[in-house]
Amino acid sequence: MLVVAVLMVSYASSMRAYLQQRDHLAALRASIAQSQDNIDHLAREKRRWKDPAFVEAQARERFGWLMPGETGYQVIGEDGKPLSADQSLSDPGTTTGEAEPLWWEQAWGSVEAAGNPPEKKPAPAEEIRAPRPKKQ
Repeated sequence: MLVVAVLMVSYASSMRAYLQQRDHLAALRASIAQSQDNIDHLAREKRRWKDPAFVEAQARERFGWLMPGETGYQVIGEDGKPLSADQSLSDPGTTTGEAEPLWWEQAWGSVEAAGNPPEKKPAPAEEIRAPRPKKQ
């Protein structure tokens, strides 16, 4: 019985070491796979920078450079200052003010008003006098 107990303790400690090493090996394999993905990503990025069209697009986007003969435009924000490359305009669907009528609605309203002018109301009196008491 004692020999069996010693063997069980021996195998248990060996099994624990085996499981720890297996977990460590799985973690190392995951780390290697992640490093390989990073290397592949950086290699693709390096190939992209060798393309003159990509370099030109990056210069236009990051620095606002233009080719000779082109006209550049600057987007102005609500505060009157130019927007930087990382900023964006607000979503037009989320405006806070009331919607103004469309231009054709305003134009049609003027056509209808021309055909049906509003009735003239008498001008208000310039002086207001109190009524005189009735004579009896």
